[in-house]
Amino acid sequence: MGLNTIFFAVLVLIFIVERLLELRSAKQNTRRLIEKGGREFGGKHYSWIVTMHVIFFVSLIVEFQLRDKPLAPFWVVPFCILLFAQALRFWARGALGDRWTSRIIVISGERLISTGPYRFLSHPIYVAVVLELFSLPLIFNLYITCAVFTIANAIILFGIRIPEERRALALSQISEIGKE
Repeated sequence: MGLNTIFFAVLVLIFIVERLLELRSAKQNTRRLIEKGGREFGGKHYSWIVTMHVIFFVSLIVEFQLRDKPLAPFWVVPFCILLFAQALRFWARGALGDRWTSRIIVISGERLISTGPYRFLSHPIYVAVVLELFSLPLIFNLYITCAVFTIANAIILFGIRIPEERRALALSQISEIGKE
């Protein structure tokens, strides 16, 4: 087993474990938010998001096995983008605290978070995911996985998820005081 394969296996394992831990944390936070009177929106599309992420990892592994190419000559660039995406993800989750969940849960009257990266971006975790789905495959020359899942994620985010979040906020009359 070459260094390329070890590096790939370690990175993919880190991301799979991270996603599984996030799902556990999201489930706990979702339960707490619902107990506080939170309401879920967009539950029908949630399985699409989970499925897309599972298939992303399967595609990543299959394409890696089929292509078996060395690291991209420019691998440091997508690797740095991946590290930036991780930092952004952790910063955003930290700002949300126990309000973070992978589902759309809103508690009527709550204020939107406007600290951390939310001072600059409406959807910093989505930016992080976009960067991850784009950069992780590029490190290993996995262009098919990169293209397919960058497009699939964009369709889900811009066509379904973000409009559903906006609808949830409008219906729940979330206060945007301090969010400018």
